[in-house]
Amino acid sequence: MLMAVFVLLSANALAQDKAKPASPPATASATVGTAKIKIDYSSPSVKGRKVWGELVPMGKVWRTGANGATTFETDKAIMVEGKELAAGKYALLTIPGEKEWTIVFNKDAGQWGAYQYKQDQDVLRVNVKPKKSAKFNEQLAFAVDAKGNVDFMWENMQVSFMVKAK
Repeated sequence: MLMAVFVLLSANALAQDKAKPASPPATASATVGTAKIKIDYSSPSVKGRKVWGELVPMGKVWRTGANGATTFETDKAIMVEGKELAAGKYALLTIPGEKEWTIVFNKDAGQWGAYQYKQDQDVLRVNVKPKKSAKFNEQLAFAVDAKGNVDFMWENMQVSFMVKAK
């Protein structure tokens, strides 16, 4: 009897491990001034792969994570790199480049990845400079702080942009 219980518990534990997503969902949020900022994304791992230029092509629209498109939500109008973004929920896409990245805020927050991306749905684009991250980041991560720093880190890359309450 005890052996049967052990087998059942072991099988259940193994099934739960297999059910764990390869790119788990994650959230980064902060209040910047009076605006609440929230980023929802799926966090893939490097897993020994070459990310930039291979797994993620340069010069092409990317979902900036895994699975569904990463979303960026603000409950009040804000300034992103000095440009206005109305309150709302957006797909947060990027176009990686060697020396410059384009951050894209797109109306279609429900799109899967960037497969259905339509440029005419963009509400804002800003360009920023990537830099080498301070440490290796096995899992993709976003961070937002109360000063309005939004950082995206993965592998050896960090891409940052500033948001300010309007």
